[in-house]
Amino acid sequence: MLRHTRLLTLVLLFAAGAALSLAAMSAVVASAANGVDANAPAALKKLYASVPAAKTSGGQAKAVLVFPRIVKAGFLVGGQYGDGPLIKAGTIVGHYNSVAASYGLQAGVQAFGYALFFMNDKALEYLDKSDGWEIGVGPSVVIVDQGKAKAMTSTTLRDDVYAFIFNQKGLMAGLGIQGSKITKTSPYAPTGRLLAQLRGKAL
Repeated sequence: MLRHTRLLTLVLLFAAGAALSLAAMSAVVASAANGVDANAPAALKKLYASVPAAKTSGGQAKAVLVFPRIVKAGFLVGGQYGDGPLIKAGTIVGHYNSVAASYGLQAGVQAFGYALFFMNDKALEYLDKSDGWEIGVGPSVVIVDQGKAKAMTSTTLRDDVYAFIFNQKGLMAGLGIQGSKITKTSPYAPTGRLLAQLRGKAL
């Protein structure tokens, strides 16, 4: 009897956590999308100024996909979401969103940003043609931390995509974006569609 009670408690906590996660995410979706076209270039400029390796990557990249603000929220079951433009030759040529689910003990709302540097036409074509690209599948992605950034030069950029994760304090390490699903939007995914995506990944 005690075992069944504990199991029921865990199930209820899991369900409550999922509901709170979805509620928290729906509350921040609108603010995450607003002003992204202005915020992304500003975030990219700040990243270039603080991380020379990012600037070097940008100089050789075919295009850069910038998510200036990814909002991560949840309790037991969490989700993260953000909008970002694809910048090619200084021009915004498309908009995308980044959605991911996470599990385990977590609480509160966190925010960070990340930029993906597409180094060749093949990787960029994969992004354009895929119906939702899950990071970790398809083009090779190297997540650049402080150590890797110091060793990067224009002659070592041989992978398909380089990812730089950042926040207000600079380049971040230890925060995975593996499994994030990136989908092209027109120009932004409606809130209902976003919640459906989160439910599909988290529940």
